[in-house]
Amino acid sequence: MVDLKELQKQVYQNKVEKGFNVTDINKEFCLIYGEVSEAYEAWKKKKDDLGEELADVTIYLLGLSEILGINLEDEVKRKIYKNSKREYKVINGVNTRVKEYEE
Repeated sequence: MVDLKELQKQVYQNKVEKGFNVTDINKEFCLIYGEVSEAYEAWKKKKDDLGEELADVTIYLLGLSEILGINLEDEVKRKIYKNSKREYKVINGVNTRVKEYEE
């Protein structure tokens, strides 16, 4: 099993060592947006580097999570559980949530 918290630390340390941004949160969100755009283009144009582009998106998310002090692994696990408890129904051709997660 991959330890996302450890990966977060590694990504952050690489950013520090290479002199990349670790303070401007707005910039990090913009960079993530750019990486998502590159991944979409790779998918749309059927390029061979789609996996690498998705890895870039993940790396930026891990780095931002570390900068913000968020344990992304815990958040992902919580969200997966929450999503598993939601109920959906197709209404007018749209998959619509009809029951929200309850603790």
